[in-house]
Amino acid sequence: MTSSAGTPAARRTTRPTLATIAASAGVSVATVSKVVNGRDDVAEQTRAHVQALLRQHDYASPTTRRVAAGTTVEFLINGVFAAYATEVVDGVITEGAESGTSVVVGKMQDASRLGRAPGVWARELKVAGRAGVVVVTGELTGDHVDALAEVGLPLVVIDPVNLPRSSVTSVGSTNFTGGFTATQHLLGLGHRRIGYVGGPPKSGCNQARLHGYRAAHEVAGVHPRPELIGNQNFDYECGLELGARILALPDPPTGIVAGSDSIALGVIEAARRRGLRVPDDLSVTGFDDTELAAAATPPLTVIRQPLHEMGRVALRTVLRMAAGETLDSHHVELATQLVVRGSTGPAPR
Repeated sequence: MTSSAGTPAARRTTRPTLATIAASAGVSVATVSKVVNGRDDVAEQTRAHVQALLRQHDYASPTTRRVAAGTTVEFLINGVFAAYATEVVDGVITEGAESGTSVVVGKMQDASRLGRAPGVWARELKVAGRAGVVVVTGELTGDHVDALAEVGLPLVVIDPVNLPRSSVTSVGSTNFTGGFTATQHLLGLGHRRIGYVGGPPKSGCNQARLHGYRAAHEVAGVHPRPELIGNQNFDYECGLELGARILALPDPPTGIVAGSDSIALGVIEAARRRGLRVPDDLSVTGFDDTELAAAATPPLTVIRQPLHEMGRVALRTVLRMAAGETLDSHHVELATQLVVRGSTGPAPR
């Protein structure tokens, strides 16, 4: 007699295991587990291969099975929906579609300006059925963090402007390394007067990029000049305004490290208005590698942030927290990469 477990119907309902996926991928079970749990210590090619097999086998992790059914996560953006935020949103929504999680996208507004205290805001999210909150580039207060904790909503922030306390879970990239690498690239091209135009002075990611810029100078034995450094906002207007100011100096820079792609485009426009050619007279690097970078004239040399993957990791992390899992780390940094295009060249003689 054939047992019911051996029937075709029973075989169709058998869930794939990590061992099944590992055998198909030719990797260890531990590697598959890392991919499932959003760990960043897996080679990108291996991660992509394993993720493809997970989708092919319709595998759902225990976390996803417990949390994702009917789950909704609030995703809040601070400021305008710029190219940076759009790519992060795409990653969050893609991960949500694959895990069966609904994502509500909105703007992070100042609670006091709306007449809503942080406690009221948090309770409204809880009543609306949110399982967690993801905020990108938001400026949070301790009251916001406390209010979410009080109602039991996990919080993950992406590239936060500030962290009220170290226990807040965050996702970002290797910003220090990115600032260092961009500056090192210009130094390697012979530039010695290199400016930095960045975002808000209080922003943690901006500070890390600026520190990387300074560290590259120190390693090369070059002293960065304070008058060539400006910080304001991660937008085009910042690049245009501060770029014009720095380029009007009696001894202007031959290269500028920009804290974002939008800033870099503003700097390039400021250079054009002064009759300077990029990269013949001025080299410029961006940071992010949004769709604006490759479409720019000339195409931007950038530090690429894995924005799409940052969004995916953030959603996976908040779902793990909602399921009561213990995280290995409260802060995840994904690797950045230098992409050389047409906006940088040798220092002018």
